[in-house]
Amino acid sequence: MFPSSSKIRVAVLRGGPSHTYDDSMKTGAYVLSLLRELPEVYEPLDIFISRAGEWHLGGLSHDAHKALSHADVVWNALHGPYGEDGQVQRLLESLQIPFTGSGTMASAMATNKTLSKELYRRHGLLTPAYSLVDEDSWNDDQLISIFRTHLHPVIVKPANGSGGLGVRLAHTFQELKDAISSTFSHSKKVLVEELIKGIEVTCVVIEKVKGEELYVPLPTGSATPAQNKEIEEIAKKAHDILGLRHYSGSDFIISPGGKIYILETNSLPVFHEESLMHRSLVETGWKHRDFADHCVKLALGQVY
Repeated sequence: MFPSSSKIRVAVLRGGPSHTYDDSMKTGAYVLSLLRELPEVYEPLDIFISRAGEWHLGGLSHDAHKALSHADVVWNALHGPYGEDGQVQRLLESLQIPFTGSGTMASAMATNKTLSKELYRRHGLLTPAYSLVDEDSWNDDQLISIFRTHLHPVIVKPANGSGGLGVRLAHTFQELKDAISSTFSHSKKVLVEELIKGIEVTCVVIEKVKGEELYVPLPTGSATPAQNKEIEEIAKKAHDILGLRHYSGSDFIISPGGKIYILETNSLPVFHEESLMHRSLVETGWKHRDFADHCVKLALGQVY
C-alpha cells in the first residue's frame, strides 16, 4: 500500500469530550511512545482533542478533516462517549481513513449494554439478570416491581456508556429510586442489574495472531486454568457476536459456585502501563510495541 522507503503516518487520537478523558490521554501517550520505538516504520502524529471537542495538531486548532489530512491511518485512543460509541468512527469512515478498533455499528452496539446483554443471552452466554428503566416512562409502580424481582443489593448503571461512570449500589427501595434518578444524568436509559459477587476477570481478544483468527492473551484475575479456558472461549464469542474488530476486552465475574458471568465487552480497552490489558500482554510475553505494530497493520489490511 505504501512505498517501502516511506514511513507510515499514524495519527493517534487522544483526549476527547468524555469522562474517560484521563484514561484516553494515557492510552494515547503510551501508543505514541510505542510507535516511536519503530522510527524506521512509523511517523506518529499526536492529535489532541480537548474536552470541548476541539481538534489540535502541533499545538494549533484545526477542523478534523485538516488535522487528519496527512494521516495514512488513525489509532483511535479515545475512550467513552464520542470515541467509543460510533461517533468518531462515523467521521473516520466518511473521510475514508483506516483506523484501529471497531467500526461504527459494532462500536455503538458494544456501548449499548442492553443490546449487548440481549445478544449474549441469544447466543447462550450467562450474564446477570437486569431490568431497564426509561427516563421518559418510569414510575413508582415499575420500581416496586423491579425491587421485588431482584435480590438485593443491586447495581444501577447507565445503559449506554463505559468506564464505570454513574454506577451505584442500592440496598433499599429509596436507594434504588435515588440511584436511578441520579444515573439519568448520564443516560436516558438505566440498567438495574443483579449483583454477582465473586472473582473478577478481564480477558482481551486480538485478531489474527500466531496463526489464530482470534487470539487470547492470558486473562487477568485468579481463575483456575479450566475457568480461564472457558472465559477465553466466551470472550471470543462476545467479540464475534458484537461484530468487533482488531481487539476487544470483556469483563467477567466467577460466582462462588463457579458460574461464569460476562458483564460487558469494551470495543476499545484502556491500554497504558497501569492497565489490565498491559498486564495481560506482559504475562503472555508479547512485546507491547509488537502489539501496536500489529494493530496498525490490521487497520491497514496488511495482516491475513
